[in-house]
Amino acid sequence: MARRSKAGRGTTGYRQRQVDVREPKQRFLIVCEGERTEPNYFRGLRQDHRLNATVTVMGKGLDPSQLVETAQAESRFGEYDHVWCVFDRDTWPAQNFNNALVQAQRYGIQVAYSNEAFELWYLLHFHYYDTAIPRQQYLKLLDGLLGHPYAKNSRDTYRELRSRQEDALRNAHTLLGQYTPLDPANDNPSTTVHLLVEELLRYAR
Repeated sequence: MARRSKAGRGTTGYRQRQVDVREPKQRFLIVCEGERTEPNYFRGLRQDHRLNATVTVMGKGLDPSQLVETAQAESRFGEYDHVWCVFDRDTWPAQNFNNALVQAQRYGIQVAYSNEAFELWYLLHFHYYDTAIPRQQYLKLLDGLLGHPYAKNSRDTYRELRSRQEDALRNAHTLLGQYTPLDPANDNPSTTVHLLVEELLRYAR
C-alpha cells in the first residue's frame, strides 16, 4: 500500500493550528478644560461600551493654551497612542484659542473643540443647529429637550443621550462641513467633539 505523503496530509482536511494574535490595546489620553462636565461624559462612554482600549480622562480647569501644554506634559509620563484636548471657544480671547490649536498641531495632539460650549454637542443629539446661540441659552434648551433640568455635572448624560448618538454624529458632520475653510474661533456654532467620539467608538465591544 502506498504511503501517504506529508504533503498529502495538508490537502486532505488537516488544519494547521491557528494562533490567536490580538492587537495591543490602544491607549488614549483625554485632557479636558472642564473639571466635570466633559470628563463625566467621556467616562460614561468608556463605561457604557467597555472599550477595548485604555482611556485616561482628566479635567483640569485651564484655559485652552494651558490645557494643551498640560496635555503635552502629561503625555510624557505614559505611552499613549492618542492624545486629545477638549476645550471650548467660550469667552477666551481668540488669540488664546487659536494659539492652542496651533500648538496642539505642533505637538501632534488632536482637539475636540466647541464654539461656543460643549453642550452644543448635546443639543445636536436632538436637532440640527446652524445659527449662533448664546451659551446660556444652551442650558435652557437642554432643560426642555431632556424633559428635566439639565445638570452640567451629571454622570448619566452619556447614557441618557446614547440612543440619539447617530443623529448627533450626522448633525455634527453636516455642521462642520458648512465651514470652508475652517475658522474655529469664529465658526459659531461648530464642534469637533464627534471626531473624538467616533475614534473611541472604533474600540467599542
